[in-house]
Amino acid sequence: MRQLQSRLRVRDHAAVALIAAALLAPHAGAQSYPNKPVKLEVGAPAGGGTDIVARMLGDKLGESMKQSFVVDNRPGASNTIAADFTAKSPPDGYTLLVATTTGQAIAPNLMKLNFDTLKDLAPVALVMVVPNVLVVGPSVTAKDVRELVAQMKAKPDSFNYASSGAGSTQHLAGEAFKKVAGVQMTHIPYKGSSQAHADLLGGQAQIMFDTTSSAIGQIKGGKLRALAVTSPQRSAELPDVPTLAEAGFPGMEMTTWYGVFAPAGTSKEVIARLHDEIMATLKLPDVQKRIAGLAGEPGSMTIAEFAALNRADYERYGKLIRESGIKLE
Repeated sequence: MRQLQSRLRVRDHAAVALIAAALLAPHAGAQSYPNKPVKLEVGAPAGGGTDIVARMLGDKLGESMKQSFVVDNRPGASNTIAADFTAKSPPDGYTLLVATTTGQAIAPNLMKLNFDTLKDLAPVALVMVVPNVLVVGPSVTAKDVRELVAQMKAKPDSFNYASSGAGSTQHLAGEAFKKVAGVQMTHIPYKGSSQAHADLLGGQAQIMFDTTSSAIGQIKGGKLRALAVTSPQRSAELPDVPTLAEAGFPGMEMTTWYGVFAPAGTSKEVIARLHDEIMATLKLPDVQKRIAGLAGEPGSMTIAEFAALNRADYERYGKLIRESGIKLE
């Protein structure tokens, strides 16, 4: 009997230990994460706004989390190639997506994808929101939007507008501008902003509604001219550039957000750890200065708030695309 009681006590202690281990396992996993390099998937080429954001994040997260965060560029298909790869990766926190409004809210409403952007990717953190800016290349002589529109109406077949891809915010802004201004122009999609800039400078395209994060360097370097921002207010980084409404063309607002996503099924503990680390990174003075230099505003949303923004924009842009009859060329 004593031996039986002893074995029962041992078994009960073992059961308690197993339960305690199970309860502590997620917490321990989050604390030990990451114990190997993390990939940051980017759906645009090096040099574009998404790439800039990803490398800034990777450097800072690498310092705070004591592990390498490696940027992996997979450009094309309006940022959805990188999103597809991430959605189908193991949900262990070692493959993350640095995404934009383009890939998460617009492109899925325009193209058939092999994954569900709302179900197969889990929001982690909003990083930054930036306005889009109407820029023109050196082949355009117009000094303001009204003069540009007059030139476009005088030569309706002479203007091409570039975008970072079909289904991007740049694409939708261009289509919206055609309606607001009553002009015609031809859309030329590229795999990213850096490639589009080359053709703007070379004269193959004349106009682009780029994100400030991508275009600010070319604007400040005097290579591209900014005629208007598409945000409700002027950008502090471009104080002399009017809003499109101030320039005489109200009713068109376009901003772009950048955020981090993980494959669906990634543990809540790992997502929470990443969210907290990213929020701490966004509060660093040098990071805030860098974001301000891109004419952006750092994110401050909770995970739930970012998820709600992602879904709301998906539905809002889907409605805009259906009502406007926008289709991929």
